Amino acid sequence: MNRLTTFLLAFALPFLAGAQEHFVFSPQSNAQAQFAGYYAALEKGFYAEEGLDVEILHPFATSYALDNIREGNCQAITLPLTLAMRTIATDIPLVNILQTSMNSATVIISRWGDDPLTLHGAKVTAFRAGFGQSARSFAEMLGLDYEWITSASEVNLFIAGAVDATLGRSFDEYYRILQTGIDIPEKAIYRFEKGEFNIQQEGVYVTREYYETHKEQAEAFARASRRGWEWVAENREAALDIVMRYTKELHVATNRTLQQLMLEEVLRLQLDPDSGQRSFQIRPDMVEKANQILLQAGVLTKDPVKMEDIRP
Repeated sequence: MNRLTTFLLAFALPFLAGAQEHFVFSPQSNAQAQFAGYYAALEKGFYAEEGLDVEILHPFATSYALDNIREGNCQAITLPLTLAMRTIATDIPLVNILQTSMNSATVIISRWGDDPLTLHGAKVTAFRAGFGQSARSFAEMLGLDYEWITSASEVNLFIAGAVDATLGRSFDEYYRILQTGIDIPEKAIYRFEKGEFNIQQEGVYVTREYYETHKEQAEAFARASRRGWEWVAENREAALDIVMRYTKELHVATNRTLQQLMLEEVLRLQLDPDSGQRSFQIRPDMVEKANQILLQAGVLTKDPVKMEDIRP
């Protein structure tokens, strides 16, 4: 075998063997049903069929998905639309390659059964990071002069009765509170989804630089992830089996009932409020609404974030 033949074989063998592009995806938090579609896409081989070797990198308690993409530790992350827009405007140029949530999951939950919109001066826990700043700003726009208590675990303070209310998400903190046995009447919940602040929540983002240099890989990840979510919607019990395996492997304290409730709510939030379908796309009217609210709240201080800033 001459040198030219050896070189050609060395170059071609990885392709002949089906070599795949390594792709690291960092969701916003630890393993749970919120990310079932991505687990399913990996387990069912949808990513592999797109030529991707996907690694799911969950952030630690002291790190965030944004840190991972900022530091180059991953190629894609999940973010709520409002946080993504603030990040695009002030920090990192990001583009949305897949929009999974069509509605806001944010809720304000009253500890004592009162309407959260009547709790003036109340102590309310807020997320230490993530979209907490936007949610706090929206609450202030509602005229709520809360005393904000920033915490990494807003549920614990709420359960202990150390605060009057908490920010949370309808698929996560809300159900964790219910599992403790605390009764939460519907009047004690303000759902952003039902009012003027209904803005699409979770989507998948990559940096604009990555998209422009790795367009095929980014779009392949989006396609396979969409397939994963579509599979989950049709195979919910099997999807829960996958989720529970991930939570066990990563030592997440949870139970199947909680994850089932979470999954059902996440899938419900994926339905477009007008069409009732899963479009997996950002709505321009939601971006326009988000711009108006974020600018009014002072979360954005410069020009609005345009659709062309968010879309590839």
